[in-house]
Amino acid sequence: MISLETFNAGHYEDGYGYKYFVPNYINQDWTWNNSTINHLLEKAALKLGELNSFSKLVPNIDLFIQLHVTKEAVVSSRIEGTQTRMDEALLPEAEIKFERRDDWKEVQNYIKAINEAIKSLETLPISSRLIRNTHKLLLDSVRGEHKLPGEFRTSQNWIGGKSLADAKFIPPTHQLIGELMGDLEKFLNNNQIHLPSLLKIAIAHYQFETIHPFLDGNGRIGRLLITLFLVKEKVLDMPLLYLSTFFENPKDLYYDNLSSIRTKNDMTQWIKYFLVGIEQTATKAVETLSSILRFKSDAEDLIRFSYRSRSTNAIRLLHRLMKNPYITIDDAAAICDITYNSANTLVKMMTKDNLLLEVTGQSRNRLYVCKSYLSLFD
Repeated sequence: MISLETFNAGHYEDGYGYKYFVPNYINQDWTWNNSTINHLLEKAALKLGELNSFSKLVPNIDLFIQLHVTKEAVVSSRIEGTQTRMDEALLPEAEIKFERRDDWKEVQNYIKAINEAIKSLETLPISSRLIRNTHKLLLDSVRGEHKLPGEFRTSQNWIGGKSLADAKFIPPTHQLIGELMGDLEKFLNNNQIHLPSLLKIAIAHYQFETIHPFLDGNGRIGRLLITLFLVKEKVLDMPLLYLSTFFENPKDLYYDNLSSIRTKNDMTQWIKYFLVGIEQTATKAVETLSSILRFKSDAEDLIRFSYRSRSTNAIRLLHRLMKNPYITIDDAAAICDITYNSANTLVKMMTKDNLLLEVTGQSRNRLYVCKSYLSLFD
């Protein structure tokens, strides 16, 4: 049994001219005596319960999930240095400037990786297999494609600095990854450990980031692991909660809290920070869902009142816009199964009512966005 108050994170061992950190195993029961953790745990759990309840009230909740996923992909990738914006991520590749396409592709890979990982939870536990499969999708045909997509690293990596000589942190040698990831996998799936799910994933996230099992993409996979675990454990009914925005603001605080575990054995402070992040992120997700509901209701009321015979097609188009707020007239024609001229008339009506905005300024091949909806995710 491990006590949070007396937790020992691990030790250093000698490499070739450097020292790497070896974390202690975590697959044990944990205890704590800190009343603040209990208080924060209760607040976080209440907000997650509110988010779950609210999501059940939202009709066609799947309409909104994809935008949440896209936002997470953008923010989580931005933490790692990509420059793609939320609006860019939703555009087709042909609309992206050539010099920004690598960043765009990384975000698209992350969206695909999230969706596939969530789907995989139906048949797989949170496991090294699932994690490697997700990593393979993440690094497919992008700048990390030569960094062993889908495979644990077979060489030493480091965090910060230009080399091992000036690195801020050096994870364990690759020869220990198998056993360390095995311990982490057992911990995540050990039903004999009497530990609240939020505390378990807080500890597991730290451990994953410390092991740093891949040559690239560890941060994104580690952050995604939080949502996957909460969905698998049915703490979340829907994948609507992602902590990347909280971790990003400010990013240094996130890294400092992780580092303090290794340097000061301070797991308690990390868990407090993590639980605050859960509560604040769940609160924001509820606010976003509430705003989405108001937008959807107001837009549908406007359409039913003003569009008459075109109202059915306009609402069909509106629902498509809530999956991806960008659209062309050809898209509208296909979605509504109507002629180009009819789609053009419908798009013009929705533009007049500020449900769509033309963004190219061109006379042909125009692209429209439902900006009032997209802005709800900022």
